[in-house]
Amino acid sequence: MSSDDSTDGPTRRRYLAYGGAIATGGLAGCTGDSDGPAGTESADPTATDATETPQTATEADGEGGDEAAYDVTMEPVGTVSFESVPETWFPYTGDYADMGVALGQADGLAAVGVKARFASHLYEELPGVSVDEESLVELWQNGTDKEAFYELDADVHVIDPNFMVNRLQWSRDEVAEIDENVGPFLGNTIFSHVYDWHDYPYYDLYEAFEKLAEVFQERERYEAFASYHDEVIADVESRLPEDRPDVAVVYPEQVPPESYYPYLIGEGTQSKHWRDLGVDDALAVHGITDAQAGGATIDYETLLEIDPDALAVRLQGEITPEYFDEQIRSHLESHDVASELTAVQNDRVIYGGVTYQGPIVHLFQLERAAQALYPDAFGGEELFDRDRVAAIVNGEF
Repeated sequence: MSSDDSTDGPTRRRYLAYGGAIATGGLAGCTGDSDGPAGTESADPTATDATETPQTATEADGEGGDEAAYDVTMEPVGTVSFESVPETWFPYTGDYADMGVALGQADGLAAVGVKARFASHLYEELPGVSVDEESLVELWQNGTDKEAFYELDADVHVIDPNFMVNRLQWSRDEVAEIDENVGPFLGNTIFSHVYDWHDYPYYDLYEAFEKLAEVFQERERYEAFASYHDEVIADVESRLPEDRPDVAVVYPEQVPPESYYPYLIGEGTQSKHWRDLGVDDALAVHGITDAQAGGATIDYETLLEIDPDALAVRLQGEITPEYFDEQIRSHLESHDVASELTAVQNDRVIYGGVTYQGPIVHLFQLERAAQALYPDAFGGEELFDRDRVAAIVNGEF
């Protein structure tokens, strides 16, 4: 329903209220980075929270009384008060979409920025876990119009309001309008740490995941996931070889590729699987600027000067090994310049995964990258138990 289709009393903003500002920090406009040639949302589109606040709740009064109220505090918004658990919600980026699915909230997921950048196809390997992609609204339609927010009428928007201003070119007034008339924004841009407008604390993957668990009151499910994540990471780290490669992470400007957008292995959540695998960043060592910070594309001559041990080619959407071999690896092997790369000659051109990863997608990306980089240590075996992950998502823990 639209914001005008309200029930008695004030708008739904009455029970989802901010205790902080909606757009803090430097808000200079920023366009120009990209996550590849396919349609972009004006671009492709952490330290711990110093104001970590426990949930607060008041007991419901009387029989059949209202649900207990609670607060969630997250930078840059501040504190949002909830009178009940949100039933409908959406993020813009796939990292938060994946977090919500991991918390058992797939049924309430209404939209995502760009469907191809939400790796929901991976859920096919998890029994009983799925997202209704046909009913999922794609927010990016040569822009992101605020009318879509009215039409979706979600209880909460899991989006950093500064992302709306700086990446999607909304005005602060537009953000405030949706916040007031539809539902609040609550999120922090965590996939990259290169944006100059992000001058407030970041969250790492599981810190942000914990915040979303507070929103949906899913503490036990979060703790089960966090505990299993720690088990997987401990196992991986115990088996990593001492000799680890330097890796260049790139995204093709076109397919088959002749030039690439460079992505540094930084502190953002998009690089978590690379950090977990202990690799060095070949691009950073050579002073290459990240594409998300306005860096230019690089060609094979530049890559040959860097000559990384491994070349990780990032692609969005469902990428099969066959597609990767035909469109990427074979092209490089037959290319006059690319064929001279050490990574090509040593068969270390690997799939780099997708940009946006939450706790489920991260496990898949960690596994695929580990198998590709360290075949002797990890071979073709599964690094994590699909049934166990599915059981957590489905509340069977």
